[in-house]
Amino acid sequence: MRDARCQDGEAMGSPVEPAAVPRAAVGDDALRLVVEASPSAMLLVDGAGRVVLANTEAERSFGYGPDEILQLRVEDLVPTRFRRHHDLERQEYVAHPSRRAMGVGRELFALRKDGTEMRVEIGLNPITIGGERFVLASVIDITERLRGQEAEKAVREDVLRRSILDSIPFCIIATDSAGRIVTANPAAESLLGYAQEELVGRWITEIDAAERARYADGTPALSRVDGDEAEWTYRHREGHVVPVAEAVVPMDVGDEPGFILVAYDITHRIEARDRAEHLATHDSLTNLPNRGLLVRHLDAAFDAADRDRRQVALLLLDVDHFKRINDSLGHHIGDEMLVVVAERLLSWVRQYDVVARLGGDEFVIVFEDLDPGVDLDRRIADLTRAVLAPIVVHGYELAVTASIGGALYPADGDDPAALLKHADIAMYQAKAAGRNGVRWFEHGMLDDNNDKLSLSAALRQALEHDELSLVFQPQLDLGGGGVVGVEALVRWSSPRLGSVAPDRFIPVAEDGGMIIQLGGWVLRSACAAVVQMQAELGQPLRLAVNVSPRQLRSATWLAEITDAIEASGIEPKQLEVELTEGILIEDHGDVVAVLDALREVGVTIVLDDFGCGYSSLAYLTKFPIDKIKIDRSFVQEITSADTDAAIVDAIIVMAHALGMTVVAEGVETEVQERYLRERGCDEVQGYRYSPGVPAPEVVRVARAWAGVS
Repeated sequence: MRDARCQDGEAMGSPVEPAAVPRAAVGDDALRLVVEASPSAMLLVDGAGRVVLANTEAERSFGYGPDEILQLRVEDLVPTRFRRHHDLERQEYVAHPSRRAMGVGRELFALRKDGTEMRVEIGLNPITIGGERFVLASVIDITERLRGQEAEKAVREDVLRRSILDSIPFCIIATDSAGRIVTANPAAESLLGYAQEELVGRWITEIDAAERARYADGTPALSRVDGDEAEWTYRHREGHVVPVAEAVVPMDVGDEPGFILVAYDITHRIEARDRAEHLATHDSLTNLPNRGLLVRHLDAAFDAADRDRRQVALLLLDVDHFKRINDSLGHHIGDEMLVVVAERLLSWVRQYDVVARLGGDEFVIVFEDLDPGVDLDRRIADLTRAVLAPIVVHGYELAVTASIGGALYPADGDDPAALLKHADIAMYQAKAAGRNGVRWFEHGMLDDNNDKLSLSAALRQALEHDELSLVFQPQLDLGGGGVVGVEALVRWSSPRLGSVAPDRFIPVAEDGGMIIQLGGWVLRSACAAVVQMQAELGQPLRLAVNVSPRQLRSATWLAEITDAIEASGIEPKQLEVELTEGILIEDHGDVVAVLDALREVGVTIVLDDFGCGYSSLAYLTKFPIDKIKIDRSFVQEITSADTDAAIVDAIIVMAHALGMTVVAEGVETEVQERYLRERGCDEVQGYRYSPGVPAPEVVRVARAWAGVS
């Protein structure tokens, strides 16, 4: 007999060389009695492997009768798969016999008469009887012993598994194949609020907070789950929902197939994800939907409008002069004002309307489910009364006005991007009309917008192909009467568009990002031209150039000024940069530093168009300003010697009190000139003296006013 691994030295029936025993003794009653008395199955095997003696226990164990067992060779008592190897090992054992104690054979298998196998231990004892060699084999059936050991091992392993499962922080639930809970660990009790005995016997669907897929017979389709982790929801005993990550794997233990569900609480993950999703779709200041969420909402609103044959209205609201509030009172005041506006908008709209913030001071209101042709003007008028009323923030009462652009779906755009673009165009029309108003999109506005785009492309080409030129308007000293300086003015004569007015292409240059390039060209060209003009005149001239907000914010602007001064050779004090009031108000935080740097270079700072903006004379003390230009609109009000131009008078007095020079622009008549001279105005320019003329003409004008032929 041989084990499953065919270990050497386990064969039965090998002759040996111990003390001689008479051959007749094999059949002696004494030997039989000794063998029969053994509690183990005993087999005496000769050198050829034949069984020559077996006790009753051997007959019982192997299932043979007394005569049957003596007709067998020892290989007949070994499973077929081991016989060939057993025969070879038995022959080897003949050559090297040795005593083998019980159990040394390790995992051995014997074959019963009925074909069943049994696990055995075998002890081998080589003996000689009557000069003939035999092996006495003692065989013990250890099947029950092994079963007991395996049972004990299973108990120990089950205790270990239970200990592990009980200590794991994950919820673990075992079910049968139909989905009925058969056991659960303490973490499951903690997660679900049930004691283990309360969970056992329940259907898994009783703890589900969502509908789990089922088979046709109603049992949960757990077998369809592939073991991958997926998000799911359980319901706690107290009723609240517990989001979990759940993995379901099949369990096949004997005749009891089922499933193991492993889950853990992901409440914090869900909350973090919801917060991230909210932050990605909402404005952080006002908590209103942002552009991305607005577009998704518009898509859904358009689908509903198409289905119900209704229309959608979109209003784009831009708070007027919001930057002034930020810069003068601080961003915290501006932010608080935006929050109040958002709250008012939300409380004013209907429950199913939408309010969003696009950023900055721009809000969007979406009116859904509107009848075609509905009159919205009354609603918008109510909007301006309810929402755009004065707001008190930290003791400041802020007057709130807004420019509003409106567009309708489907008439004004068939997708969110188009509708937003058209509302934006209408809003800028409202701003251009003086702010604090409403404009509904009209398709003619696209022509204006497209004209700007076309003009922008043409201007870019003009800058590359030298289509621009400069003219200079002389500035005269009212005391001496001579030309003391010029203002550089840019002109554009396009081969395709003809003469394009500055008030048409300068805003396009601002919006199109070309103003820095254009301003740099003007600065360099004007400096070079002034050097030539004053060489012909034989006297120095001051040069005034206009500066845009974008130039002032440019990091390279100061370097461009110093480069132009050095390249042309003019004195820094001859250069005057003209700024508008709007630049000072809108850029209060940074402009002072820039102007101080200009002052250090030696450049003169001029405040252009003073009096037509939205500031007061009081702020003049906050900025390093050298000269003020009175706007032409105030000069034109001087129509006779008896005119009382109080604003002009106030500007002159205030400027002189602050040590500033005063220039009046737009002077066209002798009456205006005399009035300004009598009030102490320092310099003038306007059509009375000369329009803007090319550089060579400036020399002629200057000589004429100086009385030189």
